[in-house]
Amino acid sequence: MSDYDNENESKFMRKARENPFVPIGMAGFFAIVGWRLLKMKNRGNVKMSVHLIHMRVGAQGFVVGAMTVGVLYSMYRDYIVKPKEEQKALENK
Repeated sequence: MSDYDNENESKFMRKARENPFVPIGMAGFFAIVGWRLLKMKNRGNVKMSVHLIHMRVGAQGFVVGAMTVGVLYSMYRDYIVKPKEEQKALENK
């Protein structure tokens, strides 16, 4: 069973290296949810449903923002940096 755990851990770490914004999005999601859960004690007159909707919107917004930045980063890397490296390699030959 430890081989299975090591295989999953290495797969997660490999995916995190390929796209570092996924763990950032997950961490931000859990941070926002934790912060809003702690803030729930002092919510005052706000209904529980409204508080939960605000928490969901904030967490989803952070995740979508992290995904967008990740896609923009990978597009930059694939379409701007990689062609420049290929062109330099062709010039050096």
